[in-house]
Amino acid sequence: MNNKTNNELPLLPPKEKLETIAVLRKAIKANTELAKLNGYCSTIPNENILLNAIILKEAKTSSEIENIITTHDEIYKALLKKDGKYDSETKEVLNYREAIWQGYNLITETNILTTKTIVEIQETLEKNRAGIRKLPGTKLMNDQTGEVIYTPPDDEKIIRDLLRNLEDYINIDDEIDPLIKLAIIHYQFESIHPFYDGNGRTGRIINVLYLVLKGLLKSPILYLSSYIIKNKGNYYNYLQKVRDENDWESWVMFMLEAIEKTSLETLSTVKSIRDLMEETIEYCREKMPKTSYSKELIELLFVQPYTKIDFLVNNNIAERRTASKYLSQLEEIGVLESFKSWKEKIYVNKKLYKLLRGSEDNTKD
Repeated sequence: MNNKTNNELPLLPPKEKLETIAVLRKAIKANTELAKLNGYCSTIPNENILLNAIILKEAKTSSEIENIITTHDEIYKALLKKDGKYDSETKEVLNYREAIWQGYNLITETNILTTKTIVEIQETLEKNRAGIRKLPGTKLMNDQTGEVIYTPPDDEKIIRDLLRNLEDYINIDDEIDPLIKLAIIHYQFESIHPFYDGNGRTGRIINVLYLVLKGLLKSPILYLSSYIIKNKGNYYNYLQKVRDENDWESWVMFMLEAIEKTSLETLSTVKSIRDLMEETIEYCREKMPKTSYSKELIELLFVQPYTKIDFLVNNNIAERRTASKYLSQLEEIGVLESFKSWKEKIYVNKKLYKLLRGSEDNTKD
């Protein structure tokens, strides 16, 4: 049992020498794979297509770590609804997506990641304004045994001082490799645990925002949630080893491995989406009437697997009657498949749906 409140959590930077030979070698590999991903994504004209698919996948996976279970199918269907009525699990996932975009827009406008931004991200996730913890009693428990594994700081002034120190550490330019710093930042945020709820998801959003802030990613497209789910035991074990044994090297190596492997997996997914889109554009150019085909129309089918007439109208592809005709033609040549949802006809991009479902299944080792 670890009931001792960690009001003496050390400020950053850590006093230990973190850039060991092993860590530096691993950092080179992680930086190489991350740069490949960033470079490839920068060549894609309509980056929003990839961002939407990757961010929705991340929103779902990150929420699963918090035992908020939903499916891609439910998420995509929810995006079609006008009334906003969907189950609480799906709402949590869509809140996560909203929080990512909010944080991304804020740091690209200000070129800084502040405590204020972090609080706003958490408020969007949780849809409340409880803010930074003011009351004691927060404990991190082992889900299986109920054992207390860590008790974060419980004094509001200490929490705010730690966050101010973290903010300074995030935004200062120094000679430490940014990927090594990311590991340190993530550890510190998890250990401060500044909110009543949503700390894990907020921390995972901070990771990708930091990569964008440091110019290592053009867009928020790399997320570590899938790797953390696959290696959940090691993740919590290495976090705790820093607290108990000052073992920073194991933790930093774990996070660098997460960045390297996730960069490789994300690049594979991104390439698959792009290849499928180009294949579909070519197929539709051959099979559709010349008066109906447009590259913009086919690209819109890749923003998400489900579409409907309103999407074409709202994106200035066509008026309602013509939009209906275009979607019917795409169904006739086998690109789309339709079903009725209440009074609306919904169309599914079959191959994209299958690709993203396959990507979802791969996270469940």
